Amino acid sequence: MASPCIDVCRYDETTGWCLGCGMLKPEKKRWKKDRAERPAIRAALPQRLQALASAGHATGEAAARTKRK
Repeated sequence: MASPCIDVCRYDETTGWCLGCGMLKPEKKRWKKDRAERPAIRAALPQRLQALASAGHATGEAAARTKRK
């Protein structure tokens, strides 16, 4: 299973979710080490990215194009 990481690695201060892929920092580490956890991590990401977008954040590739504050 390919990693959902798109090398944006900018995090929402409230949730800790990556604006690019939706993962938490600990999930990114587990993704690399534990293949069994990958389906559960991937399943959570669409809802997280939707919540971030609903809160007004640029997500995915759009997050890479926005200026950092």
